[in-house]
Amino acid sequence: MRRSRPAALVVLLAALLLTPFLSAGAAAVPAAAKPDPEAELRRLTREADRLDKAYRGQVQSLEDIRVRAGKATTSVKSLRRSLAAARADVVRFAQTSYMSVPLDGDNLLSFQGDVSAALGGAATMSYLAGLRANQLSRFQDLIDKAEKAEKTADEKVAALKADIAKLKKDRVRIEGLLAKYGFETPSGSDGLTPRMVTVRNEVLRNFPMPYSYGCLRSGDPGDHGSGRACDFMMSGGGRMPSPADKERGDRLAQWVIDNGPRLGVMYLIWQQRYYDVRSGGGWRMMSDRGGVTANHYDHVHVSVF
Repeated sequence: MRRSRPAALVVLLAALLLTPFLSAGAAAVPAAAKPDPEAELRRLTREADRLDKAYRGQVQSLEDIRVRAGKATTSVKSLRRSLAAARADVVRFAQTSYMSVPLDGDNLLSFQGDVSAALGGAATMSYLAGLRANQLSRFQDLIDKAEKAEKTADEKVAALKADIAKLKKDRVRIEGLLAKYGFETPSGSDGLTPRMVTVRNEVLRNFPMPYSYGCLRSGDPGDHGSGRACDFMMSGGGRMPSPADKERGDRLAQWVIDNGPRLGVMYLIWQQRYYDVRSGGGWRMMSDRGGVTANHYDHVHVSVF
């Protein structure tokens, strides 16, 4: 059964609009056709959680890479949804254009019959051509963004995998640290471990604390909840510290690093950087967590074994 001309034109326009997208996708592989990095990230996250438990607390390098990988995979998912919506828009555009303005190509080319209708059809064709160009530009932009996002996600997931492998390789060294400092449970009314109490008291003896400090946080799943962490504030109310306060925070952080082997410090975080003795490598930048306090600009966080 032969298709009617309007129906055939709808199919043709949709094909014309989608062809560059599909041909570009054939070379670049559109986002929807690429392997989903989320499954691998979920698997690695479970493995990282097991390492956290084995190594007595959140390993900062693993947590930081997990945050970066999570953001990257979320971006991929969002762009895939945008690409799917764009495909649907093209088909909808083709259908509504030809349903609302049926065209006769012979009349438009020869200007036979109603001149006004022919001119109106020509204007419509020009308008549709402009929309087609915009659609193709939008597709290409989405394809480029999706490819970049997927490459970033793949890199972040690979980095997490590599960091897990490194920590597994260093297991003997890390288990030696755990054995050296032993395992402590909270004691006393403040709910802190004896080791954390010692660190806190020595910090307070060596550094003025005009903005106070906080340690035990009931219900916290991390070190604050287990009595093995304290936050030493360098400003108040989530504000960036003054130059003098930052300098004091720098000195405190260095003091903790210098005395860490004696006191049993596991890691510290300050000014969007972390220093974790389990993963080694000195100071490392932390991913953006979204605020002054979340990025540890206003306090020095100290966790012990």
